Amino acid sequence: MRILVHDYAGHPFQVQLSRALARRGHDVLHTYCGSLPNTAHGIMHRLAEDPPAFDVEAVRLPETLDKYRYVRRWRQEVDYGRRLTGVVVRFRPDVVLSGNTPLDAQARLLAACRRRGTRFVFWVQDLLGEAAHRVLRRKLPLAGDLVGRYYVRLEGRLLRRSDAAVVITDDFVPLLTRRGVPADRLHVIENWAPLEKTPVRPKDNAWSRAHGLAGRRVLLYSGNLGMKHDPALLVRLARHFRDTPDVRVVVVSEGLGADWLREQQAAHGLDNLLLFGFQPFERLPDVLGAADVLLALLEPDAGVFSVPSKVLTYLCAARPVLLAVPPENLAARIVAREEAGRVVAPGDAGAFVAAAETLLADGDLRARLGRNARAYAERTFDLERITDAFERVLST
Repeated sequence: MRILVHDYAGHPFQVQLSRALARRGHDVLHTYCGSLPNTAHGIMHRLAEDPPAFDVEAVRLPETLDKYRYVRRWRQEVDYGRRLTGVVVRFRPDVVLSGNTPLDAQARLLAACRRRGTRFVFWVQDLLGEAAHRVLRRKLPLAGDLVGRYYVRLEGRLLRRSDAAVVITDDFVPLLTRRGVPADRLHVIENWAPLEKTPVRPKDNAWSRAHGLAGRRVLLYSGNLGMKHDPALLVRLARHFRDTPDVRVVVVSEGLGADWLREQQAAHGLDNLLLFGFQPFERLPDVLGAADVLLALLEPDAGVFSVPSKVLTYLCAARPVLLAVPPENLAARIVAREEAGRVVAPGDAGAFVAAAETLLADGDLRARLGRNARAYAERTFDLERITDAFERVLST
C-alpha cells in the first residue's frame, strides 16, 4: 500500500509506526506540522537504516501557529488543511491515517480523500470536539458554548464519514457510538512508547552531571505544560522542598506553563526549581534517567477525552510515576494497576506533596515501582504486534 501517516504533533511513537510499516514493504510518507511552537518532536528525518520506501515531510505554514489568538489560529488551521490536501494530491496514497489534527484541517483532509477515492482512517488521540467545548465555554460562556458544540458535531460527522477509526482507549467507544459512529468501524489500539529508543539510563549520566543533578533527589516533569495542567502543583512542590538541600524540582517544557513557572521561580526565589527547554529526542533517556520520580498532571475534566502519552514514555525509564490526574483516566488506571507509581486527584496539592515525600524517602519503594513500570512497557509496547493491528485496520 501507499500510506500517508499524518501526526499533527510530530510525536515519537507515530513516526516509529510509519517506519515499521515501511519495513514491511509499504510506501510510507510520514507528515507532521512543522509550524507548531514549543513542541518536542520525535526523529523527523531519514536515518541511515530507514527503508527506501519511507520518507518524512513537514507541512509548514508561512508563520508559526498562533495558539492563543483563536480567530487567527482558526485561519491558520484552515490553511494547514489546504496544504495537507496538496500532499495527498501529490503522494496519491491508497489510505490516510491522521491523528492529533485540528478538526477544520481534518475536515479538508477527509474531503480530499473522498474526492480521490482514498480510504481514510481517523486516529483518535483525543476527543478534540469535547475538549474544545469544555475549554471555550469556560472562556466565553455563551459564544464559546455555541462554537464548542459546533466542534463536537463536526468531530462526530468526520468520524461517521471515515472508513475506520482507531481509538486509544475503550473509554472513547461508548461516547462515539452514541454519536452515531458504527461500532464495527471503531478499533481500540492503545498508545505506546518507542521502547528501544528509551533505554533505562543510570541516574549518573551525561545530562544529569551537566546540570548538577547526579547527586540530587529529582522530581522531574517533561512534556507539554499549559495552564490547564495546573503548573501550580509544581510550584507547591518546589516551595515544600526549598529547605531540603538535595531535592530539585526539574521541568523540561516550553510555552505558557513554563513561562508562568519562570515568573513564580523569580517571585518566590525558588532556586530548587530548575527549568529547561525541550531536549532533543535522542537525549530523552538521559533526561528521564536523571529523575528519581517522574511527574504528570492533567486537569480534572480531561479524564475521559485525553490520555497523557508522556506517561507511557515515563514507564520505559524504570522510574516511579507520580500522577495528579483523574482516577478514571487510562494512564491513572495503568499506573495504579501495575503498581508503577502513585495517583492522586488533580488539584489535591496536599496529597501530591505527601506522595512525593513518601517516594523520595524510600529508595526500595522507588526501585520496586520503577521495575514494575519497565516490566509493563516491555510486556506491552511490542511494536510488531502493534504494527500488525494497524496493518489490519489500514488494509480492510
